[in-house]
Amino acid sequence: MRSKAAVLRALRVLLVLLALAFCVYGVASRWDDTVRAFREMSWYALAGSLAFGLAGLVAWTLGWRAFLTGLGSRLPLAAAFRISAISGLGKYVPGMVWVVVTQVELSREHRVPRARSFSASVLAVATSTACGLAVAAATLPFTSATARRDYWWMLLFAPVLLAALHPRIVTWALNTALRLARQPPLEHAVGFPAMARAVGWTLLGWLLFGGHLWLLCLAVGGDGPRLAFLTTGGYALAFVAGLLVFLAPGGLGAREAVMTAVLAPVLPAGAPLVVAITSRVVLTLADLLYAGACALAARRPAATPAEPERELVPPAKD
Repeated sequence: MRSKAAVLRALRVLLVLLALAFCVYGVASRWDDTVRAFREMSWYALAGSLAFGLAGLVAWTLGWRAFLTGLGSRLPLAAAFRISAISGLGKYVPGMVWVVVTQVELSREHRVPRARSFSASVLAVATSTACGLAVAAATLPFTSATARRDYWWMLLFAPVLLAALHPRIVTWALNTALRLARQPPLEHAVGFPAMARAVGWTLLGWLLFGGHLWLLCLAVGGDGPRLAFLTTGGYALAFVAGLLVFLAPGGLGAREAVMTAVLAPVLPAGAPLVVAITSRVVLTLADLLYAGACALAARRPAATPAEPERELVPPAKD
C-alpha cells in the first residue's frame, strides 16, 4: 500500500510539473506579443480581470462539489478547493483526460469511491460545455455577425446538450459507461436539486469569466451596451472550441482564434489579438494562483474523509 501511495504521489508531482511546463510554454511561445499586450493594459484592468478569473474558478469548483454531493459524498470545502484547483492544471497537459484522472485519485484520499468521483468529474465537464454553448447561443446571435456566420454549427449543439443534462438521461449514461468499464453502477442517481445547484454555479462561472474579458476589452477601447454580452458569449464559445482541440494544452491557439474573430468587429484594429493574448496569460496566472493557494490552505496532517449525504444514506436502525 505504501509503495502504491508513493507511486501515485510521484505521478501527481509529475503531472503538476508537466502542467507548469506547458503553462510556461503557452506564455513563452508568444513572449514578444505578450509583453506588448501587457504594456497596452492598465494595472487595474489586469487586476480586475484576474479577480474575475479567480472567482470563476471558485464557482466551477462549487458546481463540481454539488455533483459530488448529489452522488453521495459531501467533501469539506477546503478539500474540494484543493482537489479541483490542482486537478484543473491537468487541462494544460495535452489530452484533457488528466483533469478527470487527477480528480479521481485526489478524491480517493478522502474515501470517495472512484466511480462516484469519475461521474462527478464527467458531469462537471459536460455541464460546463452545455452551459457554455447555451450562453454563447443566447448572446452571440444578437451581438456578433461573425459568430452567426462562422460558428453557427457549434451553437446548434446547445439545446441538445442541455436536454441531455436531464437527471434520468445523465444517470443512464453514467451507469452505461460504468458497466462498459466493468464497474458497479451508481449508488445514488443525480437528482434535480443537485443538478440545479451545479448548473447555477456553472452559469455563474461563465458570467464571471465573461467579466474578465469585458474588463480587458474596455481597457483597449471597447464600449457599447452590448459589449458585456458579446464578451461573455465570445469567451464561452472560445473556451468550448479549445476543448474540441484537446491535444493542444489548454486549447492553445483555438481559443485565441475564436476570441479574436468574435471581438474583431467591435474593437480597434489589432486590439482583439492583444485581448486574446492577455486573457490567456491572466487566466493561466489565475489557475496557478488558485492551485497554489488551495494547496497551501488545505494542508493537514491527515486527509478528511468525505461526509456521506444524510438524505441519501439512512441512519442505522437499533
